[in-house]
Amino acid sequence: MKRQGELRRVIKRLGRYRWMLALSVLLSAVYVVLTLYTPILTGRAIDLAVGRGRVDMEGIGKILAAMVIIALAGAVVQWIMNLLNNRVSFGILADLRNEAFSHIQVLPTSYLDSHPTGDLVNRMTADADQFADGLLMGFTQLFTGAATIIGSLVFMISVNLKIALAVVVLTPVSLFVARFIAKHTYAMFREQSAVRGEQTAFIDEMLSGQKVVRAFSREKHQLAAFDSINKRLADCSLKAIFFSSLTNPTTRFVNNLIYAVVALFGALVCTNALGFKETLTVGALVSLLSYVNQYTKPFNEISGVITELQNSLASASRLFDLIDEQPQTPDDEDAVQLDKAQGDVRLENVDFSYTPDRELIRGLCLDVSSGMRIAIVGPTGCGKTTLINLLMRFYDVTGGEISVDGTDIRHITRRSLRANYGMVLQETWLRSGTIRENITAGRPDATDEEVIAAAKASHAHSFIRRLPRGYDTYIGEDGGSLSQGQKQLLCITRIMLTLPPMLILDEATSSIDTRTEILIQRAFAQMMKGRTSFIVAHRLSTIKEADMILVMKDGHIIEKGRHEELLKQGGFYTELFNSQFSAT
Repeated sequence: MKRQGELRRVIKRLGRYRWMLALSVLLSAVYVVLTLYTPILTGRAIDLAVGRGRVDMEGIGKILAAMVIIALAGAVVQWIMNLLNNRVSFGILADLRNEAFSHIQVLPTSYLDSHPTGDLVNRMTADADQFADGLLMGFTQLFTGAATIIGSLVFMISVNLKIALAVVVLTPVSLFVARFIAKHTYAMFREQSAVRGEQTAFIDEMLSGQKVVRAFSREKHQLAAFDSINKRLADCSLKAIFFSSLTNPTTRFVNNLIYAVVALFGALVCTNALGFKETLTVGALVSLLSYVNQYTKPFNEISGVITELQNSLASASRLFDLIDEQPQTPDDEDAVQLDKAQGDVRLENVDFSYTPDRELIRGLCLDVSSGMRIAIVGPTGCGKTTLINLLMRFYDVTGGEISVDGTDIRHITRRSLRANYGMVLQETWLRSGTIRENITAGRPDATDEEVIAAAKASHAHSFIRRLPRGYDTYIGEDGGSLSQGQKQLLCITRIMLTLPPMLILDEATSSIDTRTEILIQRAFAQMMKGRTSFIVAHRLSTIKEADMILVMKDGHIIEKGRHEELLKQGGFYTELFNSQFSAT
């Protein structure tokens, strides 16, 4: 049922290319007629060579010339046909990849967080390529094979009806064999695609975390894990390929038996050994055997196509599973466009959990006025980053309400909400491109003077100036050879350039040296004036000047106030603060 559903979806997508498919079918018929006319000419040439006691060289010459013309015409037709089939196959592949990539942009963050990046990459690359290969093979051989079967049958009937009927009765046996094998290989190919995705995800994880692997001497352990996945992939691949490869030899065996039977029967008719009224000439028998071979050959090819389609549909199934994933809840039709936020943020009885069986945030209340600097501290896993995710609406609350300037953020367009926040995270994000392109990602129309001013404010200008081409220096994915501190400075520069009305700083200076951090903290203090700011910090010395410090534990705000007030209370914040300066 699953396989039939995928097949219907593929056929539906073929509708966009119906005129190409129609032309390809027409050319297939032309190509087959040209190909099937050759055995007739061959038979006539043989009869001219062995008949009437002399060789008719003039007649044979004309036949050879005709065969050359037919061969050239067939080559041109086949070239155009292959061109159309490639256009259709890779056109559908491009459509599917675009659809899948576009869908990823609207998938909820929860899906992206719970699925390995390597597996998603594998679906859009290896699985998509496997699907295109199977589709191309189907177009190339299915149309031509079907036309060849019909054409060969017509020509066989014109030569000898009895032999043609015998061939028609015996040949479908090979199709039943192919169908039986193909039916049992679909699940094997689907398992192969799944394990291949797991392997790609593992490789991606190991390459990105190779320094950590070496630092903890985990090379042997990771090699063993990779060997385990690789062995499972080899086992399921060999199993799928072994069973699918049975199709061609079994159908070929059946078809060869048919060919032998026809050859023997035709020879007996040719020599009049059976006493039939009609007889066959040697040339007619040669033509008939050629047609039998051409009639049975497509059954072998179609059986191979059926097997390849199992692999193709199994790969397509994983791609369709991605496309079918439920997208994030779309913005309301009457959603508000937040142009320039004042920065009043309110959390009222907010509940949230990543999984229903594990509660994280319960009944959280917070009232932040415009321009306030809110610091969020607490032990690992207390909900600090989760709170940031909720403010940015990467996740929606499961209870309660978060509002900006009096409007529930669920009634504000995501794009406009996030445009009013500037984020600098502990984890940097830089793309392949120049330093300038990475800085201006949030404001492409910025002038060179504005870019340089922002870089000076973030103290990134000095190291950028020392790069080979300055702001035009090209960096690779995730910053290439830049240090972690330099990457973080570029991300800070990006925010300095956009200056949004609200800021989120999640360990924004964690990778920067102490001297530069002090300078940047001053720049941040200047930038935060008049802007609502949320600061997540582990180093409590950096948040002493915050207007309010929220102390979180197990998803709850257990203490809040200014630095001096919290120290006087002698509670959990005091323990955290003292622990950072006490000897261990």
